[in-house]
Amino acid sequence: MLLFFVSLFFVLQTGNMTEPHATDIAAELEHVTQHWTPRVVGRVNDQYVKVAKLLGELVWHAHEEEDELFLVVSGRLRIQLEGADDVELGPGQFYVVPKGVRHNPVADEEVQIALIETVTTAHTGDVEVAGTVPLAQQLGDFA
Repeated sequence: MLLFFVSLFFVLQTGNMTEPHATDIAAELEHVTQHWTPRVVGRVNDQYVKVAKLLGELVWHAHEEEDELFLVVSGRLRIQLEGADDVELGPGQFYVVPKGVRHNPVADEEVQIALIETVTTAHTGDVEVAGTVPLAQQLGDFA
């Protein structure tokens, strides 16, 4: 199953469907150089597909209007949830944090993930900290 997700390809909407190209999640993760800095690598309707590397913890936050999917490619991720048990994820596993739920992702070792988020999702939701990455920076050359 992990092999499926690592080699998962997305056809990106380029405006010219006769020239699709594939995106290799593992190869895209090689371009990520900073922890907690998501990078948009695809779009499906109103959802962005992002990749990121995590280490340590981000910040407690919520996304009031959007769900957020965390898919672990490598490593182990713990997602702390306010008022509920932590969710522990290993390679090939994903969890959807429901909209409005306060959560805090924690990586005791480096974790590589793919995220699926609505295009309106702010990096740290209802909280802005020094490490908050604006969407324009996440888009990079994708836009």
